[in-house]
Amino acid sequence: MERSRAETRRLAALKRLGILDTPPTERFERLTRMAQRFYQVPVALFTLIDEDRQWFKSKQGLEVDQTPRSIAFCDYAILEDELFIVEDASQDARFRDNPLVTGKPHIRFYAGMPVREPGGFKIGTLCIIDKVPRRIPEFELDVLRSLASLIEDEVERAYHDGQQQDFIQVSQLTRAIHRAQNIFLTHEDEHAAFDLMLNDLLTLTDSQFGYIGEVLHHADNTPFLRVGAITNIAWSPETEGLYQQVKRRGMIFENNNNLIGASLTSGELVTANHFDSDSRRGGLPPGHPDIEAYQGIPLYSDDQMIGLVGLANRDGGYSEALVQELDPLLQTVSQLIERKRFYREKLEHKKSLENAANYDSLTGLPNRRRLTELFEAELVEADRRHGRLAVCFIDLDGFKAINDEFGHSVGDMVLRTVAERLKASIREHDVVARLGGDEFVAILRDVGDEGVYYRILEAIRQTIPHNSFHLQLSGSLGVTIYPEDQSGPDLLLRHADQAMYAAKEQGRNQHRFFDIRSHVSRKEKLQVLEQVPRALEEGQFEMYLQPRINLRQNKVEGFEALIRWNHPERGLLGPFEFLPYLEYTEYAADVSRFVMADAVSKLQSWQAEGLDYCLSINLSPSHFLSERFGQDMKDALAGCDETLCARLTLELLETTALDDSSIVIERLENCRALGVDLSLDDFGTGYSSLDYFRRLPVQEIKIDRTFVTDMLEDPDDEKVVGAIIALSRNFQRRVVAEGIENEATRDRLLEMGCYLAQGFHFTRPLPASEALAWADAFHRGG
Repeated sequence: MERSRAETRRLAALKRLGILDTPPTERFERLTRMAQRFYQVPVALFTLIDEDRQWFKSKQGLEVDQTPRSIAFCDYAILEDELFIVEDASQDARFRDNPLVTGKPHIRFYAGMPVREPGGFKIGTLCIIDKVPRRIPEFELDVLRSLASLIEDEVERAYHDGQQQDFIQVSQLTRAIHRAQNIFLTHEDEHAAFDLMLNDLLTLTDSQFGYIGEVLHHADNTPFLRVGAITNIAWSPETEGLYQQVKRRGMIFENNNNLIGASLTSGELVTANHFDSDSRRGGLPPGHPDIEAYQGIPLYSDDQMIGLVGLANRDGGYSEALVQELDPLLQTVSQLIERKRFYREKLEHKKSLENAANYDSLTGLPNRRRLTELFEAELVEADRRHGRLAVCFIDLDGFKAINDEFGHSVGDMVLRTVAERLKASIREHDVVARLGGDEFVAILRDVGDEGVYYRILEAIRQTIPHNSFHLQLSGSLGVTIYPEDQSGPDLLLRHADQAMYAAKEQGRNQHRFFDIRSHVSRKEKLQVLEQVPRALEEGQFEMYLQPRINLRQNKVEGFEALIRWNHPERGLLGPFEFLPYLEYTEYAADVSRFVMADAVSKLQSWQAEGLDYCLSINLSPSHFLSERFGQDMKDALAGCDETLCARLTLELLETTALDDSSIVIERLENCRALGVDLSLDDFGTGYSSLDYFRRLPVQEIKIDRTFVTDMLEDPDDEKVVGAIIALSRNFQRRVVAEGIENEATRDRLLEMGCYLAQGFHFTRPLPASEALAWADAFHRGG
């Protein structure tokens, strides 16, 4: 009930203002345009909340004049005493189904500041609207608060029936000063501050046009004006584009033969209430509306003129008394100009300090410190656009000789010349820096071909004239490419440096690329070797089993054991991800001994359970060829009976068997003496001679999977498979086909006389317990 009475009084106060359903007025239009322009939003509104509607007294970017109150965001805003903000209406339960969100104008972002009438009732809002979600920093919202305060001033003026007054109301002047001080203390955006102050001056004086500018001086002490704020409506719509262009560049008035110049040169207040007959008129931009009255007000800091305020077209003209009444606000404007000067001087000093800290004093190029910052930014940008960076390390050849012969001053001149040539040889967005001495670095985006490296070296090669001499030097250039070289800035520079030394070693005056493949391979190998001892100690290695099927009997005859690494960080690793790094190191034998011991343990367990499966294991080539292998094999089989030994098969790659025939045959014969079977793995890839094949004491041949996989599509592969089967039969060797991936291949092998097979058609390698369960199910299914 209480709220209903308050709403009744609020609506009555709104009606008393007499601004509902009135035409647009410039005083409000100017403020909503300013809000739209400052926040870069498509819509800015001054809304009035009536009984059943919200009506727009001023609108920018919206076609309709009103909407139902029931769907108005502003109806929520007037319930608040501060800004009401909705950062993403589509995610807000209060608004996501609102027709203003689901349909035109598709509101996503809303910020509204309540506007009060002179009696204190909240009658509407100044609001900004965007079609995309936004988050505006708190300090930037002060501009919206200030603009809402200006609208309240204009509402108060409307409340007094627009009567012309000969004096400035103290309340309005006080609020204007407060706004100026607030902007002065909280904002770095000088344009927003000047725009707000100019708007206050225009409002307080009922002026149509105006500007605020800073007074500066040329080298000959001639004054000129740099405008900080000027009324946008001062120019015709036809010249709006020119206005925006000039404003972005910074508006400069240098012609002093006019009323503006009269204040600049005299430092005095200039009033011209009959502009059309004043001899000092002129200097207006093309398309500017007519000026009827003008006043130029100098701004001072102590005895120095630092600024100028210009006001134009006030009914009744201008007087000195008006300036006196404005004095408190004009002093605030002077303080802002002083602050701007102080900030500019501070910025210039800071810039000189930054230059000293970040740029090489001799060449002007970024130094090592600045290069680090630029490099990190380039890496981030390369990742964002999925691009590449060429990191180039450049060292001059022959510079020391020039420096020693002609002195440091000539050496410095050479470095400056080289720096300029390097900058000229790359694109504007690329980076070139000097590390020190005669070392330079270039960071190049998305290099399409190697031509840029030749251009860099050619630029360095060009002779440098000095008196009657023509100085000659060259460069050595090393390159590494990101992200192929997935390293940080320091390591990328080190890799480019290594490539540069390779260029020097190969004759200088050329470029070389960092060999990322060999580097990564070495790095990975070191990481693997460092982790193997812990993996053995903690039992991270595990033998997976792949069943070997007797095709004629349709039964599981045994298994091949294949090593896996349960890596604590990288997950399950296959043998090709780590075994190649172990070969010809001490760890090859360590892992091989683990495989032997695990195989014997499994065979003993199966024997105890009454399972007659055989088991084959793969041998490390380097361990097999070592002198220690024979003793390791004996140790692994110690205590095993002949039956168990006969179920163990050692698989040796055919390519390993070709390394040293006498040693290989000796090792194989020693294994046979221990009672184990021997298999020649990947047969067909090593091109062993028939004589050698005949002499190898192996009981089994495994046909390489590359022939088996494609034999049904490739007649040559089928011929190779048939030849190996026939050869094995003639030499009384078992033959095993691996790599069977479908039933048709299995059937064809059976027709060709190959009765032992394994492959993914049956199953992939499985953990031991799962492999035994699979074999049991296979037998029961058969």
